[in-house]
Amino acid sequence: MTMAQTTNRNVIPPKRPVEVVDILREHIKDYQERYPLHPHQWKVVSGLLNCRTAYLGGHVEKCDQCGTERITYNSCRNRHCPKCQNIPRERWLKSRKAELLPVSYFHTVFTLPHDLNLIIMSNKEIILDILFKSVAETLLSFGHNPKTGLGGRLGFIATLHTWDQQLNLHFHLHCLIPGGAISEDGEEWKPCKSHYLFNEEALGLVFRAKFIDYMTEAYQGGTLSFPGILALYEKPQRFSELKNRLYSHKWVVHVREPIKHPEYVLEYLSRYTHRVAISNQRIVALKEGMVTFTYRNRNTKQLVQITIQAVEFIRRFLLHILPKRFVRIRHFGFLANRHRTDNLARLQSLLGTLPRVHESAEQTLREMMLLITGIDLTIPCRHTQIHRLGRRTDHSIAHSRQSRHLRQVSF
Repeated sequence: MTMAQTTNRNVIPPKRPVEVVDILREHIKDYQERYPLHPHQWKVVSGLLNCRTAYLGGHVEKCDQCGTERITYNSCRNRHCPKCQNIPRERWLKSRKAELLPVSYFHTVFTLPHDLNLIIMSNKEIILDILFKSVAETLLSFGHNPKTGLGGRLGFIATLHTWDQQLNLHFHLHCLIPGGAISEDGEEWKPCKSHYLFNEEALGLVFRAKFIDYMTEAYQGGTLSFPGILALYEKPQRFSELKNRLYSHKWVVHVREPIKHPEYVLEYLSRYTHRVAISNQRIVALKEGMVTFTYRNRNTKQLVQITIQAVEFIRRFLLHILPKRFVRIRHFGFLANRHRTDNLARLQSLLGTLPRVHESAEQTLREMMLLITGIDLTIPCRHTQIHRLGRRTDHSIAHSRQSRHLRQVSF
C-alpha cells in the first residue's frame, strides 16, 4: 500500500451542516413535554420533518440512452421550510426587479410596540391585518396630502417580519417605496424633493392612531380573543388602560436614506419572503441539547454567536408560523395587483424609460437552478443527458427503487 493510499483511507468526510430539521428531529418530543403543539404547528413541523424523504414520494430521473436511474424525493413546499421555496423566491425577486423605476427608493420600517406581543399571538390574523391596513392608509394619506410636496398616489411593497435576529418576537413591516407619486389624473410623476420622503415622527403619530382605532373596532366587535393571562383585557376599563399605555409610547417608524440601488433591498427582503425567521446557514452547531447560531449585533453590526437550549430554539421558531393562507407580501397604491401592469407602463412612459426585458422561462429556470443548487441542467450525466420522467412514486415505490449507486439531487 502506498503512502497516498494510506492517506486517502484516513480522510474524514466533511460533516453535513446542521439544519432546522435536525433540531426538530432530535428534540421535538422534548418540546412537546413542555409545550402544547397546536394542529397548525404540527402540520408545519411534519412537513419539515418529511421534506425530501420517501414519505412524500418522489420521481425517477432516467438516462434516455444508458438507462441509469436515480430517485429524487419531493419537497414539502411549506413556506416555513428553510430548504423549500428557493425557485419561487428567485422568480419573485426577478419579477420585482423588472418593475423597478429609475428613481430613488425609500426603505421604511413600521414597528409595533412589544406590549402588543401576547395579544398579537392570540389574534395573529386579525392584528396583523390591522398592521397592514394601518401602514397602508398612513403612507397613502401622506402621499395624497399636498403639504408633503407630493399630492398624488404612492406605490409600495410591504413585507411582514415577525422576528428579530435572535428569533424573539418583533412585529414590523418593511416597505419599499419609490420616491414620488403619480398625479390623480395619471398624467404627471411627482418626485420627492431634496431626497426627502416624510417626517418619521409624523408618520409614527398617524400610524399609532390608525392602528389603535382599528384595534378598538375589533375589540368592540367582539372579534379579539383574550385567553389566559390576557383575560383581564375583556373588561373595558382594563382595555382602555392598555390603549392609554400604547398612546404613551412613541411608535418607531424609520425612514432610511434614499436608495440608489433598490435591488439590494429587494434581495435583503427576499431572504425571508418565502421562508421564516432563520436560514440553515446561520445554524452553527447542535450539541448536547444546545443550539448555536449566528446573529448580527445591532450596535456593532458584527456577526456573533448565541447558544440556547434546543427546546427554546424550537419554541422561538414556532412563534413565527403564520396563519393559514395569510398573505405577508402586499402591494399598495399604484403597485397594487389589480392595476400594477398598466400603472407601471404609464410611469415608464412618463419617465422616458423602456420596460425591462424578461428572460425566457427556460433560461431563467436553468440559471436559478445553477445559482441555488449548483446543478447545471445542461450538463449530461456520466454517459448521456438525464431527462426527468415526471413519474410520481408513492412511499413504497420510492423505497423499493432506491439503491446505493443512485445519487440524490435536491431541488
